[in-house]
Amino acid sequence: MPSESNVGGPADRPRGEVGLRKLLEANRTFDADVTAALPTQPLATVTRDGWSPAPAPAPAGPQPPTGSGTPQLAKRIGIAVGAVFAVGAAAYLADLALSIGEVPRGTVVAGVDIGGMDKAEANALLHDELGPRAERPLPVRIGDVQASLVPAVAGLQVNWDGTWDAVGDQPLNPVRRLISLFGTRDVQVVSTVDAAALDQQVAGFQVHDNPTVEGTVRFDNGRPVAVAPVPGRVLDTAAARTTITERWASSSELDLPVVAAPVAVRTEAVQAALRDIATPAISVLTPEQIARVLTFVPDGNGGLAPKIDNDAAIALLAPQLATSEVEPKDATFTVGAGKPTVVPAVVGNKVDWPKTLEKLPALLTATGNRTTEAVYQRIEPKLTTDAANALGITEMVGQFTTGGFSGPSGVNIRTVAAKVDGAVVKPGDTFSLNEFTGPRTAAEGYVESGIIDKGRPSTAVGGGISQFATTLYNAAYFAGMEDAGHTEHSYYISRYPAAREATVFDGAIDLAFRNNTATGIYIQTVATGSDITVRLWGTKTVDVESITGEKSKPTEPQEITLPKGKDCIASEGAPGFTISDTRVITDRKTGAQVSRHTRTVKYDPIPIVKCE
Repeated sequence: MPSESNVGGPADRPRGEVGLRKLLEANRTFDADVTAALPTQPLATVTRDGWSPAPAPAPAGPQPPTGSGTPQLAKRIGIAVGAVFAVGAAAYLADLALSIGEVPRGTVVAGVDIGGMDKAEANALLHDELGPRAERPLPVRIGDVQASLVPAVAGLQVNWDGTWDAVGDQPLNPVRRLISLFGTRDVQVVSTVDAAALDQQVAGFQVHDNPTVEGTVRFDNGRPVAVAPVPGRVLDTAAARTTITERWASSSELDLPVVAAPVAVRTEAVQAALRDIATPAISVLTPEQIARVLTFVPDGNGGLAPKIDNDAAIALLAPQLATSEVEPKDATFTVGAGKPTVVPAVVGNKVDWPKTLEKLPALLTATGNRTTEAVYQRIEPKLTTDAANALGITEMVGQFTTGGFSGPSGVNIRTVAAKVDGAVVKPGDTFSLNEFTGPRTAAEGYVESGIIDKGRPSTAVGGGISQFATTLYNAAYFAGMEDAGHTEHSYYISRYPAAREATVFDGAIDLAFRNNTATGIYIQTVATGSDITVRLWGTKTVDVESITGEKSKPTEPQEITLPKGKDCIASEGAPGFTISDTRVITDRKTGAQVSRHTRTVKYDPIPIVKCE
């Protein structure tokens, strides 16, 4: 048992006093005035009976009179409070000094405890633990479906700087420091996100959606059958992105949120549509017809509305009403005894299907008479009889004939001539051959024949049409029509007038002229087995003269050798040259010159083609 002479030594001094003095020694910056204010006597002594308070120190000066104990007590309390504060302050400062460079106590990042560790060691530990998690498959649950994702493939990686910002530094708040001694603080990993890759991953999870089955009525072999509505379940994509981004590094499995996909049609509405619409409808249409014409769609109020497929209904009903309709026909012209006369127009009378089919839904559910009248509409022709008479088409104003064709070319020329025959060009309008005929393909009756392709003879469907274009161009030329665009052949063809001919090609090269007269123009075509004539009828006001110049600047052909076969068409070739044509237009009544225009054309030499 230690003797009283040893009381107050380092080993036996009360723990509070020993701890206080050790802290004061560790913290050399502590205020010296606080140290001086501490009691100089031991706070307690050890006896055979245990600890006992130390005797009060003898008064240092005059004692207050009897009855002044209260001030003395207050002074002692103040000293005690100050001592406790000093102890706490010293402990706080010492703890703060000793934890410099360490991670705040109790810190756990994605399940990895790094509290109180040196930051460099903690950083290495986090890289070892969290880094590989981005490359490992992570199980995912979507409702009752199991799936997985690889975070790195989904565009997710650890943002180390952001994560350390979230961890933070040692707290200065003494309360927080005290609390950290007894608990933990979970810190979420901050991620870098490739938005496009994450969106692709989330979209991939949507294949596991259970879409809503809407209630409806369908027809099985003409028999209406009710389809009950079934609510669905779909991925909440926005919440799923958040869950994946925030929890991929800290979870062993992700449970992605789903939302219910409600039905838009009530069960009782399906039964009502079956009873009130579908069942009565089968007595109006055949089983095959009803399945094509009638379907049901949500009405937006929980019910079902019938939907009529108008195109299907028209396809069923139009043949039955075809004989009751009258097709509209434009007024046109016919030529007899050298003079055109008007062929009256026909006013059309056609079924107005939108108005007629408006009555069909009610007709399907009617219980009595289930017939209704079709609604017709009057359709005026584009060129009425009166308008045709007012065009002033009374005489021929221009014509031209070419020949020398046969075989496939003749087929194409006669086909396009039949299409153009009867065309009417109103004053001020422009006639385009390509626009008027449309595509000239096999479907329209054209066949493969000779063309000029890149300066060499070749073949294509519609070949030979250029002869009709040349004939039409010259008829318009001598009628005084305004040239609205034409292109000559690349080399000269002897059956056409030099510098006064034209070629055409679908979608690329066109022939067009503008009716620059005050009256209409009627185009008449007459084709035989070997020639084609085009006549333009209107009111003649001008005379036209063509003056052809002399050939100049001849060029010799080159020789080309090609492999034998379909693509090789032999040719003896011909020289090229330059030539001009001048059109002079004079007023028919006065003889005065209206216009004079010269066009110069350079023809390439026709190559000598040998097939070997």
